Amino acid sequence: MIEETKVRFEPFKEIVIRECNKFSSPEELARFADIASGGKSIGINWADGVAFVYYPIPLATETAAKAVIEEGRVYWAFVSYALMPEYKPKIETKERIIVPVVNVSSSPLFKSVAKWLKMHAEGRV
Repeated sequence: MIEETKVRFEPFKEIVIRECNKFSSPEELARFADIASGGKSIGINWADGVAFVYYPIPLATETAAKAVIEEGRVYWAFVSYALMPEYKPKIETKERIIVPVVNVSSSPLFKSVAKWLKMHAEGRV
């Protein structure tokens, strides 16, 4: 008899952002993302009116892995964002930099991040 695999959803309890930078426009964010990636293809996330890129701290250390597994906490080294009320599948700058945008609004985690970033933009955090 084959036992059925048990599946359980256990979302992260907390995201800790170490550095956060707001850009004045999605185009400025696209320029930054292009430069930060060394011109390599990079996507920008979009959720609930906010476009953003994030850089997680690698789980290579025992401390970081323990925080994720035991405490449900992840660390992002850096988040850059711009308010973008309407979703668009790409951002094109005047320099003809084209960056794809992924709608991640279906993720409760990314929706929470977008909500926090909106509060950050308003100076409420």
